[in-house]
Amino acid sequence: MAEAAQITDWHSWQESWDRQQEWYMPDREERFRVMLDMVEAVVGPAPRVLDLACGTGSITDRLFKRFPDATSTGVDLDPALLAIARGTFEGDDRVTFVTADLKDPAWTERLPHTSYDAVLTATALHWLHSEPLAELYGQVGRLVRDGGVFMNADHMIDTATPRINAAERAHRHAAMDRARAEGAVDWADWWALAAEDPVLAEPTAERFRIYGEHADGDMPSPQWHAATLRAAGFAEARAVWSSPSDSLVLAVK
Repeated sequence: MAEAAQITDWHSWQESWDRQQEWYMPDREERFRVMLDMVEAVVGPAPRVLDLACGTGSITDRLFKRFPDATSTGVDLDPALLAIARGTFEGDDRVTFVTADLKDPAWTERLPHTSYDAVLTATALHWLHSEPLAELYGQVGRLVRDGGVFMNADHMIDTATPRINAAERAHRHAAMDRARAEGAVDWADWWALAAEDPVLAEPTAERFRIYGEHADGDMPSPQWHAATLRAAGFAEARAVWSSPSDSLVLAVK
C-alpha cells in the first residue's frame, strides 16, 4: 500500500474532480472568486476557515492560492474524497482534515478550534433536507465568531418561477449533453474510475456503503437560506451572487 500511495497523483485526482464538477456548473470558478472576494472584504486576507463538507479540498486549494497566510480545517465524511484531500495537501501545516458526519449532533467536538473567521461550503449541503439543514445552520452559527461570515454556494431553487426553472434546466442540460459527447466525465463515471484505482478502490467502496447512491435534499430557495441563517443567530444574510440555477448566500454574525 505504501508503494501505491507514493505513485498516486493526488493533484490529478483533485483536478479531475474539479473538471467533473465543472461539467455540471460551468460558472463554478466564478462562485469561488466571489466567495473569496467576500471573505477578504469582511474578515481580511488571513482568515481561519472551516471548509465544511470539504470533499477533495477545492475551496481550501483556492483559499491558499489567493491567501497564503490563511489556515483551514476541512471536515467531511467521505473517505475517498478525504483521501484525495489529504494526499493533495500532505505536508502543508496550514490545513487539518477531520472525518465527521454533519448529521451527528457532536460533530463540532472533533474540530481543532471552537471558532472560525469564515465557514465556507459549496455544492455539498443540498443533500440535506430542510429540517436537518436548519439544525446544521444553528451549529454553524455557534462556530462563526462575531463579525465572521458563513457562505454556502449551492443549488437553490425558487419554486415560484417554474417556467424559468424549466427553461434554464433544459438549456443547461443541452450544453451538458454536448460536452458529454465530447468526452466529459460525469459523476457516475468519475466514481467508476476511482473504484478502479488501487489506492482509492477501498475508500470508494466504503463511501458507497456510507452514502448509497447520490440523493438530493429539498434544495430550498435563497430566501429560505437567508431567513434560516438569521434565525440561527446571524445578523445579516442574503445572496451575493447567483446564476440561473445556483446561488451564493452570505451571512454575517
